[in-house]
This record gives sequence, C-alpha cells and structure tokens, in this order.
Amino acid sequence: MNILPTIGLVDDEPGMLKALQRLLNAEGFRVRAFGSASEFLQRFASETVDCLVLDVSMPGLTGLELQEQLNRAGARLPIVFLTGQGDIPMSVRAIKAGAVNFLTKPVTDADLLAALRAALAEARRFQDENRELAELRKQLDSLTPRELEVLRHVIAGKLNKQIASALGTGEQNIKVHRMRITAKMGLPSVAELVRAAERLGIKPVE
Repeated sequence: MNILPTIGLVDDEPGMLKALQRLLNAEGFRVRAFGSASEFLQRFASETVDCLVLDVSMPGLTGLELQEQLNRAGARLPIVFLTGQGDIPMSVRAIKAGAVNFLTKPVTDADLLAALRAALAEARRFQDENRELAELRKQLDSLTPRELEVLRHVIAGKLNKQIASALGTGEQNIKVHRMRITAKMGLPSVAELVRAAERLGIKPVE
C-alpha cells in the first residue's frame, strides 16, 4: 500500500492555512499545519513531513531563518516558499540555500501543485540517497580494522606494493585484503570505492 505524501504548511495567516489545507487534502495529500516557524520547530521531531510550504514573512522566526536552522541541523527537507512581499535578493537567497521554488501570493493552484510535485520528487531523491548511504555504512562497518586501513591506502591511489611497504606486510596479503574489501563493499572499481569513501567521510592516507 502506498503511503500518501505529507505536506507541512507553515503560515501565520489562519485563512491561508485553511485554504492551502483544503486544496492539498482535495489533491490527496496529508497535511500538517503550523501557525509559526517556532511551532514547526517544536513539533518537528514528532511531525514527519515530506516537504514544506513555508511563508517568508512571519512574526518571530522568519521563513528564511527557519530554512537556515534546518540546514544547520542537516535536515534535508525540500521547501517551497510563499510570500506576499518577496523581492529578487530574497528569492535568490532562498534558492541558493536549497529551496525548490519561491512563489508569490496569491499563487495559482496549478503553480503551487507543480512546485509541490517537484519538491516531492526531491524528497524521494533524498530518501533514496539516505537508504544508499545507510547501506554503504553497513558495508563499511563489516570491514575489519586492517581492511579499513588498506581501503584508506587504496582510495589514495596507492599500488599494492606501496601499501604492503607502508603497512609492513606482503603484497599477497594486500591483494587478499582488497578482494575482501571488494566483496564486502560490492564495489569492484577504485573509482567506486573513492566515491563511496567520500560519501562516508573516509579520508585517504596522506
């Protein structure tokens, strides 16, 4: 059974919240409504949303400030901004910080829904990347300390004989370790190992 996407709405205007909620419910989305950025932050841990429709100008914490806080926390949450008082510098700032779109009120239903579909596609991409990263982390955790040591030499571009000399062992041992690393990580090429190590924060030896 497919799980319906959940849209978070953050706007200090009750009328706007009700109108957006009615529209999105009619389109088959689940909706979580928040009357302020602070309220969203207070409930964020328990209220899971796939993307966010966020007002820019609100009392207290603004939409752009909320975006900054989410980015600092590492929350990869696609955002569609709505504003009645936007300008070009504001929109550029929002997009550079990762917003999917920046729309001006009053917004048409078609434009908002198109922006939300793009945001949900971004959310699915994030989810796929998170699953891939979790699988890579699991594979990395299966390596022995020695295999991890060899991996850091491999991604530095070292040859087997160079690694063997650095680690004080035989070249045949290094070949065996590399085969085990390849089998456990499921990544046959050095280029793939380098990319995986970068995503996992594994540094090559200097």
